[in-house]
Amino acid sequence: MSNIAIEKINENGAKTPSLFTEMKKMGDRIRDRAFELFQRRGRGDGFALEDWLKAEKDLIWTPESDLVEKEWKFEVKMAVPGFDAKDIHIAATSGALFVNADTTSHKHEKEDGNVHFCEFGKRELFRRFDLPEPIDVDKVTAKLDKGVLHLVAAKKEQAAETQVAA
Repeated sequence: MSNIAIEKINENGAKTPSLFTEMKKMGDRIRDRAFELFQRRGRGDGFALEDWLKAEKDLIWTPESDLVEKEWKFEVKMAVPGFDAKDIHIAATSGALFVNADTTSHKHEKEDGNVHFCEFGKRELFRRFDLPEPIDVDKVTAKLDKGVLHLVAAKKEQAAETQVAA
């Protein structure tokens, strides 16, 4: 089981988190791919949403996952076969968990023999888990075990609401 570092993003942070920079780059790539599809179709109107969704599907893999709420925490499990812990980047805000990963491209060398087909290649995944309650970003953990990513996020402790009205 491998532990994975988590980028903790507090609301008062002035620096743009690295994952958000990557998300912007991915948005740009999706936009460019959608425009390619638009041009390939002959620039006809009425299919912008389909072009965008196809571009997303072409560029981003969305793995199977689940989000379970327990009394004091949220648990996420996500299937990430073929990814090493070093490939996975996680960011936590008080309201969401973000997972981004990509594999290096697969290559064959001359001495590998005569390759008839190969389905291995560069894969990129992205998932955003919006949480129904705020979490404590300092109490988020992530582990990778046998191709399954396990995230645990402790809920933010609620302040005592026993103030006496003046």
